[in-house]
Amino acid sequence: MAKSIASEATETDHNFCPVYEAINVLQEKWTLHIIRSLLSGPKGFNELSRAVGGCNPATLAQRVEKLEHLGIISKTIHSTMPPRTSYALTEAGQALQAVIEAIDRWGRRYLPGPEPSASK
Repeated sequence: MAKSIASEATETDHNFCPVYEAINVLQEKWTLHIIRSLLSGPKGFNELSRAVGGCNPATLAQRVEKLEHLGIISKTIHSTMPPRTSYALTEAGQALQAVIEAIDRWGRRYLPGPEPSASK
């Protein structure tokens, strides 16, 4: 009989748990925002910063570097003057689209929307 995700979570820590490891990667602030922003296509650092909104440049650079190291995004340096860098999702990053869409559906269903503004 196959194990459920819940039963795997109670096993000892020395076993690999893909849910635990995936959550460890995706839980960092701004990570899912970065991935979501790149779903529409490659972006330069400043364009990515504007799309994510509110993330300071040092944090964004750190998250982008980590996601690149994990193989979720790729970095391309274009030989233009001045040199331009762009970031894009890899196959592993594109596969997270279903995760983000599931979070969107869940949020729309179970979280309260914004309060309607009062008419004056």
